[in-house]
Amino acid sequence: MESPFSEVRNCEAVSLCPSADLQSESANLQNERLIDPTARRTVLSRSLIDKIDRFIRRDPAQRGLIGSESEYGPLCPGHLFAAAEHLAEHGEHVGLVTGFYIPGADPPAAETDGPPGAIMLALALAALEIRCTILTDSSCVSAVRVAATAAGCDEAEVVVYPHASPQWLREFYTSGPGSTLTHLVSVERVGPSHHVESLTAQSRDSQPPVEGFLSSVPAENRGRCHNMRGEIIDEQTADMHRLFEELAGYRPQAKTIGIGDGGNEIGMGSIPWEMLVQRLEGQHASRIPCRIATDWNIVAGTSNWGGYALAAAVLLLRDQQHRLADWGRAHQQAVLEHMVEAGPAVDGVTRRCEATVDGLPFETYIQPWDGIRRLLGIDD
Repeated sequence: MESPFSEVRNCEAVSLCPSADLQSESANLQNERLIDPTARRTVLSRSLIDKIDRFIRRDPAQRGLIGSESEYGPLCPGHLFAAAEHLAEHGEHVGLVTGFYIPGADPPAAETDGPPGAIMLALALAALEIRCTILTDSSCVSAVRVAATAAGCDEAEVVVYPHASPQWLREFYTSGPGSTLTHLVSVERVGPSHHVESLTAQSRDSQPPVEGFLSSVPAENRGRCHNMRGEIIDEQTADMHRLFEELAGYRPQAKTIGIGDGGNEIGMGSIPWEMLVQRLEGQHASRIPCRIATDWNIVAGTSNWGGYALAAAVLLLRDQQHRLADWGRAHQQAVLEHMVEAGPAVDGVTRRCEATVDGLPFETYIQPWDGIRRLLGIDD
């Protein structure tokens, strides 16, 4: 017996290759590593991770938060480095929360953004002998397990979180895998929207915009999980955000990391509600922002890219970036295709059962990962 703890079209392929300046900086860093090996770790740490961050802050589909950064500035700058540094230094047992169910897809299934990034992070952490537990819900578990197997991540423990079970949550943290967690990471996992209490509790330089919130967010949309269309999806989504809300009560020293791309994911509560609303498009923008904050929040063009970046950064800080050699574009294409075919899984934007991510064809989607690997001296 299994243990309880065990209508947007595809974008055309566009170039995401690094700029000439970035390529030049990368070459200079490669030369510095050869000339002065003793300074290698210092040079490659913050400088290279900041450049990795630049690779994932691209939004070719112009549908997420990254697309707004040219006008409003970057969200959560420096969080990738800070999160990677803490994981590299203190990671012992990491919980990875992922899986975003698309009930209106054909067929209804988990989306392709989230599990591949979480599993890449699990592979990297396992290479460093850091234990990983992947958590998802019953709607997404098939796609997550298929992706994990295709990636060669068989050693990772996959736990199915039941919907609305306080007893399960208590047992998870007192006698289950959660009792030893040092970090809890969310990769593209939806969380509930704001209510007045969460709005006023956020840190900001001015008074909370309570009147604007009350006038733009209907009562029935407060504290609910939404997709990017503004549809409430609570019935199809387990309340996994409670893992983050209750973590401090059981594991006060554990740290949390969020990875997202649209504003409705766990971790986005680290950003003031009004700042996200300003950057989101559509009439439902005020309803979407998630209220769950994390210690660090990584914002990327797709959440998978955020997972890839964190995996590469942690390995780099431990001087183990060569481990990425086996996880190139062919590896990721196989994971994505197998997840879609056998999970099944669907593109979260097109809602079709196809090996694309957020409407991006594979050749466009994989370019940031290609760039990160090249930056670290690894080629397919």
